[in-house]
Amino acid sequence: MFLRRCERRKSGKTHTYWALVESFRTAKGSRQRVVAYLGELKPSQKNGWAYLGNHLKPVERPAPSLFDPPPPEEVDEEILVQLRGIRLENLRDFGDVWLAWGLWRLLELDTLLDEHLPVGREGVPWGTVAAILTIARFCAPKSELYIEDTWYRRTALSELVACRPSRSTPIGSMPDWIGSCRSKR
Repeated sequence: MFLRRCERRKSGKTHTYWALVESFRTAKGSRQRVVAYLGELKPSQKNGWAYLGNHLKPVERPAPSLFDPPPPEEVDEEILVQLRGIRLENLRDFGDVWLAWGLWRLLELDTLLDEHLPVGREGVPWGTVAAILTIARFCAPKSELYIEDTWYRRTALSELVACRPSRSTPIGSMPDWIGSCRSKR
């Protein structure tokens, strides 16, 4: 791993930021991917990140989810799209919950909770409930009632954790989505 300096001109000013980059080999040759964008760094921070990059061991990344882009080897043909035939339906917030879910899996909190929390008669595994509530607090620190009634339905988190909400849950009652989740076990 190494630090890459990136520059961008915006409004006549040059902004410099840094990225932690990893090199790896594929069948088509050597490639590089950005592990993290670090923003603007002070000289002491640059040295610390460079030291960390040199001492990190490569780890296996989590299995790709539905929303992860395909590896470069699998993309071999162009797809033509008629833009006039496209319409948007069921728009939901995606970026923040995808990032939070990726961090949750990268830290392996899902496997940790699955190993240490007992399995009972609940419809949703406790690890999934913890992930939903933690990601909700990370993305929109509001009340649990707001999370259930509004926030969860307007995000793509239900697709990521495979737990769909019900549209007819009355305010203040137990959510119907408790029985509609697919267990990861």
